[in-house]
Amino acid sequence: MPRISQQDYRRLADGLLACVLSAGSLQMRYLGSDIAVIAKPDASPVTAADHESESVLLAGLAAVAPNVPVVAEERAAAGFVPKVAGTFFAVDPLDGTKDFIAGRPDFTINIGLISDGVPAFGIIYAPAHSAMYLTTAEGESAYCYLPTNALVSSFSECRFERLRTRAPEPGALRALTSRSRPSEISDAFLQRAGVSDAQPTGSSLKFCLIAQGRADLYARFGPTNEWDTAAGQAILAAAGGAVVTMDGQPLSYGKTDARFLNPEFIAWGRQPPQP
Repeated sequence: MPRISQQDYRRLADGLLACVLSAGSLQMRYLGSDIAVIAKPDASPVTAADHESESVLLAGLAAVAPNVPVVAEERAAAGFVPKVAGTFFAVDPLDGTKDFIAGRPDFTINIGLISDGVPAFGIIYAPAHSAMYLTTAEGESAYCYLPTNALVSSFSECRFERLRTRAPEPGALRALTSRSRPSEISDAFLQRAGVSDAQPTGSSLKFCLIAQGRADLYARFGPTNEWDTAAGQAILAAAGGAVVTMDGQPLSYGKTDARFLNPEFIAWGRQPPQP
């Protein structure tokens, strides 16, 4: 996993704090309301909360890193995709829109920084859980309780808990599964892997909960995009886990020819030993 200098890290993390909290506050004002839902060309739903949150985040990124391209979900859906080379941001302003529309709390804000195809920094905020997850300057990842009305201007003011994945117990693994896209293929894989408990969970929270040691794996056989996974992969990798394709290769980024679509993948806390 690429490292960011402490100076650059503090500038990036603290520079994004205000806009992430602002986007979270905006989403909480909409949560539970009779918000209009529009179907995108791929039939996935989008709301005003998605678009307004993205505008807030893009403004924050333009202020803190004006020369770094941003691949953001709603702008990409509208056909605006910047040219990316070695470094770019992948942004999902409201991951888990279906949960958000249903009034469930499992939705997140995702910002990942990609360096040479690898997630180098990640920040995920779950406003309805008051939960902030991010990579640290020391190459680890951390969690803090942070309500949207928190009066903080720097992450140095927050009390962080270091994240670390747990050691797996072969034959008794706990998996997190997609609530919106159940899959018979996924169920068969989990059975073969020795999963004894599967918990439906929305959005990129799945990566964060594995990083916290609360589950062992997440297997995804349906479609995802790079903005869905970049921040979560950075956080999980820094906690001791990995996100790999079905042939065991690290999930990579900058797949412009594939329109930033991901292949099928597995997120492991720590891959259990083979029998």
